[in-house]
Amino acid sequence: MNGHSMQMEKLQAFVLSGHDYGESDRIVSLFSLEQGHLKGFARGARNSRKRFGPALETFARIDLVLNQKEGLSSLRSADVITLYSGIRSSLCAIAQALYVCELVDNLTPEGHPIPRLFRLMATYFEYLDTGQAGETDRRMLEINLLNILGYRPHLEGCSRCGSDFDERGALLQQRGELACRFCAATGRTIPLLALKRLALCLSTSRFGQTFLDEETLSMAGILLDESIASLTPRKLRSLDFLRQSCGSPS
Repeated sequence: MNGHSMQMEKLQAFVLSGHDYGESDRIVSLFSLEQGHLKGFARGARNSRKRFGPALETFARIDLVLNQKEGLSSLRSADVITLYSGIRSSLCAIAQALYVCELVDNLTPEGHPIPRLFRLMATYFEYLDTGQAGETDRRMLEINLLNILGYRPHLEGCSRCGSDFDERGALLQQRGELACRFCAATGRTIPLLALKRLALCLSTSRFGQTFLDEETLSMAGILLDESIASLTPRKLRSLDFLRQSCGSPS
């Protein structure tokens, strides 16, 4: 902060969530390219269409000017880069976008830039906007997000002894840990193919390039759901909406 308690910043950000405050204000959670996760106070946002317009809509990508402070920054103005009209025309796509926003809102520390995650979100939302994204793409987003944040399951071998998984696959333990049959007596079997396909999802940054068959997708989903649930203190609200809107199995 260079010794100043307040400084004007220009940032590019995604709007993760927001809620009304008082008569006309709004508090928003943002994920910015330059500063990572931060909270902003938009005074008069519900009255001043000129300063904010639709820019504080959830999952909008925006340019903004703010006075950055510890805790709650003060938003001066915001301009829309894109509202993703393609996403907003589909209930299932909206559900997927809200889910990603809630994940990032819950899993990222405040004030810590993570440019790779910002780029991942941008790439995913752009693909979601085309109307082509499916369940495979959502799972690819999740494994890449977990990887960037340092939370991804150890797909290559046993998290306890380090040995490679045999053709029978891995045993899923609590918190998304994967163990071999020598180190664990029980656990849901995650087939080797599902682990290899998830590892493949980490080697490409292009959505729509990888396809997981139904069985592999189901098994990968079990692993990812367990891993994510162990990181979030309460169930993500967007999960029920996702299930209802997309017929998502999880």
